[in-house]
Amino acid sequence: MSQRIRIKLKSYDHNLVDKSAEKIVKTIKASGAVVSGPIPLPTNKRIYTVNKSTFVNKKSREQFQLCSYKRLLDIYSSTTKTIDALMKLELPSGVEVEIKV
Repeated sequence: MSQRIRIKLKSYDHNLVDKSAEKIVKTIKASGAVVSGPIPLPTNKRIYTVNKSTFVNKKSREQFQLCSYKRLLDIYSSTTKTIDALMKLELPSGVEVEIKV
């Protein structure tokens, strides 16, 4: 299996994304495959503006920010051992993993 496997990680906590990417890289290198990454992708920042008061004081507002962090990993020259190791890997909850072959 000499095809490329692309793994995208996404989370609202940058520590979780970095730790899970580090864990994936260690397991891939232990299985003997070549990995490039983790490549940080641009952070999405969504800002919400909310009125503090429901009826009066239009000028008093609060702003909330929601950031989503993403990392990209590419695996080259993978074997069946690499794929089995990735399937058995336990990642923390709160990290979305997308795998493309």
